[in-house]
Amino acid sequence: MTRTSLCFRLAVLTAVFVLGSASREAFAIKQFADEFKAVYVKDGSPLAAEVEAAKCNVCHKGKSKKDRNVYGEALAKLLDKKEDKDNKDKIRQALETVAKESSNPADASAPTFGALIEQGKLPGGPVE
Repeated sequence: MTRTSLCFRLAVLTAVFVLGSASREAFAIKQFADEFKAVYVKDGSPLAAEVEAAKCNVCHKGKSKKDRNVYGEALAKLLDKKEDKDNKDKIRQALETVAKESSNPADASAPTFGALIEQGKLPGGPVE
């Protein structure tokens, strides 16, 4: 095997590994997203269109799914992605609890996350 061939194979394997790792981070916890939709999203509603366009960015911001928006941070305080992903009751309870919280604790006049959802807006704000 030539040195060039070996380098090429190594480069291909590295690229596959990097792309494979990045794709795993690209998705929110499916069960959390499913319960959010089941509780809040009605077909044809303004929120449905927002959620469809935002996808993971209902709770996350930017390109790295390790970064959460304010709504995602509030949910992360109540849910563990590994331990709670199959606990629908706990997920729904967390959604209800967070819905009552202010979307900006530093601003006394800020709406709750639930109020934003009722208005058809994303609870974590516009997608960045």
